[in-house]
Amino acid sequence: MSIDTSDMTWLNPPPSAELRDGALHLRSGDKGDFWQGTYYGFHRDDGHFLSRPRRGDFTAEVRFSGRYEALYDQAGIMLRADATHWMKCGIEYTDGARHFSVVVTNGHSDWSAFRIDHDFETMSVRITRNGDALFVQYRTDQMAEWRMARLAWFDPAFTEVAVGPVFCSPQRGGFEAVFHDFNVTDPLSRDIH
Repeated sequence: MSIDTSDMTWLNPPPSAELRDGALHLRSGDKGDFWQGTYYGFHRDDGHFLSRPRRGDFTAEVRFSGRYEALYDQAGIMLRADATHWMKCGIEYTDGARHFSVVVTNGHSDWSAFRIDHDFETMSVRITRNGDALFVQYRTDQMAEWRMARLAWFDPAFTEVAVGPVFCSPQRGGFEAVFHDFNVTDPLSRDIH
């Protein structure tokens, strides 16, 4: 598999983006992030997001790797209606370790995260939109099964959203990430278990 960016658009393009051997190799700009208000008080909408539009229900999957070294280095997938209505999830580096992180923003951001204790090279993330719900799943290259991370509400009034790879480094520039695969299909299932 590989990633096809021909019909995709950048929000806040990174300083370096190169397609090599079917994978997208990226390096972040200085101190970009996506966050709206909660706890920290700041409003940021300057992370790097590569997307294509999608209407209705769908499943999107991305497989990626990164050189996580500084606090909040992050890579994964984003679904976005506008600057204050979006969801991002993937790996975020915090407390000296890689965590699976989900941020849902409906006017204000929230954040949930749990540590991934085993070693891995690549992470895969799957989000399925069904009506008013986002079903978030993950697996590493060391796991056979998809695991549930979150079931989140997302306003169904946003019938069209942008979806695709996201990455940023709120504390620095130069975070390196590679997106190996990205695809969007009709929803796989409504089954959770």
